[in-house]
Amino acid sequence: MDEQEMNRSLKEIINTMNDGVVLISPDGVILMVNRALEKISGYTREELIGLSCLVFRCDVCEVVRSEGKGHWCELFDVGHAHGKSCFLMRKDGSYVHVLKNASLLKDADGNVLGAVETVTDISEIDKREEKIQQLSRLLDEDASFHGMVGRSPAMRKVFEIVQKVAQSDAPVIIYGETGTGKELVAHAVHALGKRRDGPYIQLNCAALNEALLESELFGHVKGAFTGAYSHREGRFEAANGGDIFLDEIGDVPLSIQVKLLRTLETKQLERVGDHRPIKVDVRIITATNKNLELLVSEGKFRDDFFFRINVIPIHLPPLRERPEDLPVLVEHFLRQLQARSGKDLSGLSAEAMELFVNHSWPGNVRELRSVLEYAFVTAEKGLIRAEHLPAQMTRSRSGRKDPDRPLTALPSDEKTALIDALTRCRGNQSHAARLLGVNRVTVWHRIKKYGIDLRDLTAP
Repeated sequence: MDEQEMNRSLKEIINTMNDGVVLISPDGVILMVNRALEKISGYTREELIGLSCLVFRCDVCEVVRSEGKGHWCELFDVGHAHGKSCFLMRKDGSYVHVLKNASLLKDADGNVLGAVETVTDISEIDKREEKIQQLSRLLDEDASFHGMVGRSPAMRKVFEIVQKVAQSDAPVIIYGETGTGKELVAHAVHALGKRRDGPYIQLNCAALNEALLESELFGHVKGAFTGAYSHREGRFEAANGGDIFLDEIGDVPLSIQVKLLRTLETKQLERVGDHRPIKVDVRIITATNKNLELLVSEGKFRDDFFFRINVIPIHLPPLRERPEDLPVLVEHFLRQLQARSGKDLSGLSAEAMELFVNHSWPGNVRELRSVLEYAFVTAEKGLIRAEHLPAQMTRSRSGRKDPDRPLTALPSDEKTALIDALTRCRGNQSHAARLLGVNRVTVWHRIKKYGIDLRDLTAP
């Protein structure tokens, strides 16, 4: 094989590589690119060859010619670069996250001929990692409807609404107190919707100051502000083709509301420090525990932005308004905590369940879970008793009580608790199960286990 054939074969080999390859002259001019680099950058090789490599606007490249050195960039001084994580700007203005490796090419006398860089697109890895994080947050939510637990009419209505609105691309806003499960509703809307194969990106708007929130939402370019050492893709760009969930939307500053409204209306955004418009196709889901109409009347929330996001409202009821779901939730979380901790805790004592029923649950489902997690730390085995609960629960003793259900002495074991519950409920196993915080099948098994005759408990 002669040298000409060798060069042709080498080009074909380079063009079959999955990683992008670019050859750069010592003065920074692009000499050659392969097909993978065309795909990654969005440029054709004809457009790139002869241009300065600055066309990619890589946020880790350091041009040093301005410092009086003879070489084009830092690579020609150092001689190599391995595993550099950076963002390149594509032809359409979007960013792509890549890993770069680079080495100098020298002749037999050691003279530098140029540099070769390989570019690996890792944006899909970023998306997979984001998906894994989302799934890990929801991994233990094994309830019947996308992590949401409830059999009450109010929750069944929520489930029905979620299924219907998921098929629409219209903005959804979720109203509910802290701890009612707004994040789960948002995720269910995405999972059931037409964009479920696209990304699902979420952001808590109350957790950041105005400058950081703007950067998180819309991204920024390197040097846009002090500390902007690299390009950053915003959450809206990351959500392109999917859904974005903005929690605590009522805390968004007015200036950011203007930019959000413009993005929703034009389906374009501009990164901080850049004026190039970027097209985005995103369905917005928002949530708040505030009265937005009141904020609008007070001038703290823009009315035009409110009307833009308040298209399909979903209202989540607080736990105190659906007390019939309390036993179901207790059983759900007990099952999770038993599997996670390995502890043999069989349920709640009658007095503990009484405290649960009398508690107002200002923190809603999140508080309920925290209380049970606390109990799983303090209790060792058997039943969870009143002394195993945190202080805010024992203060509930002075709360509302059913006069027909006086507190009894603390049961000493599982059998005693079962007999006590069945006696209170006049043998009704479903009611006894709710009182104990277990399911009806568990009650039935324990009746058989201890040989309890229901006729003895219901005799006059």
